[in-house]
Amino acid sequence: MNTRVSATEPAIELIKTLKALHGDVIFHQSGGCCDGSAPMLFPRHEFPLGGQDVKLGEIGGVPFYMSKSQFTYWEHTHLTIDIVKGNGGMFSLERPTGFRFLTRSRLYSDEEFAALPPIEYAE
Repeated sequence: MNTRVSATEPAIELIKTLKALHGDVIFHQSGGCCDGSAPMLFPRHEFPLGGQDVKLGEIGGVPFYMSKSQFTYWEHTHLTIDIVKGNGGMFSLERPTGFRFLTRSRLYSDEEFAALPPIEYAE
């Protein structure tokens, strides 16, 4: 089954570590500038989702949301969340680890895009 978002093994390992430290967490990638355009990991209880947030799927057992305005640009693209050395977003949970989450992308083939499940909006 095609998915809209996946993660590399190093990203999955960092997600597991951060979940163990922080409990229930959520990814969000907004359409904002600077930090807002990167995938950021937040404690679930500290990040309010809105009706304009699109759920792309789950990675490492963590839901991944994107603002609808950002999704408009990325909907024909598969996202792979990876990590690289550096500082993450100012409020993202990975910041103190020395790594940051990074979005890599590729366009879907016509067949892949046609087989994608319908998008879900946050409640």
